[in-house]
Amino acid sequence: MGTDIQGIGYLATPASGSGPGIIVLQEWWGLVPHIKNLADRFAEAGYVAIAPDLYDGTQTTSPDEAGRLLMALNIDQTAQKLLKTVEYLLNHDAVTSDTIGVVGFCMGGQLALLAGTLSPNIGAVVDFYGIHPNVKPDFSKLQGPVLGFFGEQDDLVTSEAVSQLEAAIRAADRTLETHIYPNSGHAFFNDTRPEAYNPTAATDAWQKTLAFFSQNLATA
Repeated sequence: MGTDIQGIGYLATPASGSGPGIIVLQEWWGLVPHIKNLADRFAEAGYVAIAPDLYDGTQTTSPDEAGRLLMALNIDQTAQKLLKTVEYLLNHDAVTSDTIGVVGFCMGGQLALLAGTLSPNIGAVVDFYGIHPNVKPDFSKLQGPVLGFFGEQDDLVTSEAVSQLEAAIRAADRTLETHIYPNSGHAFFNDTRPEAYNPTAATDAWQKTLAFFSQNLATA
C-alpha cells in the first residue's frame, strides 16, 4: 500500500485515492516496519499517512544503540524535517484536509508535541507515551488539541511525568485529553514487542485516535 519517498519517508495512501493528512512519528528504533505498518493502517482507515525518516535510513533493534541515536538527534534539524513533512502533505494532491494530524510513539510522541507547536497547520496531536529529554515544546504555540495515551506501569513516562505534561499544557490554556491504561507499560501499542504489547489498551487507543482525528481535521 505504501511507497518509500526519497528524502521524505514512507507514504501510504487510501484505496479511495484521497483523504486527510496524517504524520506518523517513529519510536527510537528508526523507521522500522512497525511504523510503516501503522502508516498503512491509517491509509486503510482513509488517511494519507506519511512516516518521515528521522534517522536518515538508520535502524536498530538494540536498545543501547537506539538510546544513542535518540540522544544524538539534532532537534533543530528534526524540527525542519517536521515542517518539510507538513508542507509535503499540504501540497500533495491526495490530501483533502486543511490541517494535518500528527501521531508519535515514544521519542515520536514527544516530537509530535513539538510539531504541534511549530506549525499552525497541525490541527491535532496524538502523543503515545512521548519522551525525549532534549525536546521541550512551548505549549503556548499549540494550535490544536492534544490526545495522550500512557501506561500505568510505564517506568520511562511515569505518572508524575504525565501529571507534569497535563499541568504544562493546561497552564498554556490548551486542550488536552489523557488516557492511562492499567496493566500497561511503555510501548504497549507496539505489537512487534510481545513483552510490552497490550492488545486491549492498544485497540482502545487506536479507536480513540481515529475518532480524534476524524473530529479535528477539517476537510478542504
